[in-house]
Amino acid sequence: MTDAALYFTAPETVELRETSVGPPDADELLVETRASAISAGTELLVYRDQTPTDLPADETLDALDGDLSYPVRYGYAAVGVVREVGAAVDPAWVGRSVFAFVPHQTRFRATPESVVALPPGTAPATGALLPSVETATNLVLDAAPRLGERVVVFGAGVIGLCVTRLLAAFPLDSLVVVDPIERRRRLAAALGADQTTTPAALAYDDAGGDDAGSAVDGADLAVELSGQPSALDDAIRVVGYDARVVVGSWYGTKRAPLDLGGRFHRDRIDVVSSQVSTISPELRGRWDRDRRMDAALDRLDRIPADELITHRIPFERAPEAYELLDSSPDAAVQVILEYS
Repeated sequence: MTDAALYFTAPETVELRETSVGPPDADELLVETRASAISAGTELLVYRDQTPTDLPADETLDALDGDLSYPVRYGYAAVGVVREVGAAVDPAWVGRSVFAFVPHQTRFRATPESVVALPPGTAPATGALLPSVETATNLVLDAAPRLGERVVVFGAGVIGLCVTRLLAAFPLDSLVVVDPIERRRRLAAALGADQTTTPAALAYDDAGGDDAGSAVDGADLAVELSGQPSALDDAIRVVGYDARVVVGSWYGTKRAPLDLGGRFHRDRIDVVSSQVSTISPELRGRWDRDRRMDAALDRLDRIPADELITHRIPFERAPEAYELLDSSPDAAVQVILEYS
């Protein structure tokens, strides 16, 4: 069988290239891909050439070897069916639906320890959202929301929406989501946000206009997930004394000025990063990677996949998917590649 893999080959250019997967080694599974999710955050940075080229693709994932210079295979949200196993693997794996952190391609080999067995009946596209739910789980653990707090989420992309869904289960005083795109604000409201607003409305309020920002001023916690460095300045501006800002965005090579000369300094505002590969030091002894993944898997069915998935595009038309995400963020939320 001839297999194909997706490669980022130049700025705003992806290609499907023939690849040879081969039979599984003794300790491996051979998996036929059914769906893979495109990350509109990280993958668009690679697509737009906005990542440091000397940065490893991901040191925690064996399937993402090398750095982010072109040409590069990238992607980490694939679901498939086990078709064959090696001599040392339990044959009961055959026919099971599994998730793996591997790039977009038609088939792949993996060890049983490196995949996640999905619950029976999980649709492939739903399973492909598992990394987003895992990232959201990690972010909420790092953010540590408390009873009665006022929380603001900047960015209602897939990660922001998953975080909103998880935060909505907490006994907060208020949960506000900030995003410039109306469709995403509607989704945020449907997933539990008490109020939504736009970055422009926040700026207008700061300039002495309407009170659009009153629900966020003096917030206890802000979670920045927009992917836009300028939003970090907004997050610092809306939180109150001794508040915290958790940054889950990866900005790549994008830059924006920050105002750290006033309230940030005097109000003792904490700004911390959150990245799914690790967890806050005070939690590491109890919340290892397996426990965090189990928590995400338990919450996967609480995320309305059909509402988040706006486009399902055949793998052979993958270039169209990236063009769509790059040029029409108001139309696309989650794009899934489907494999025949």
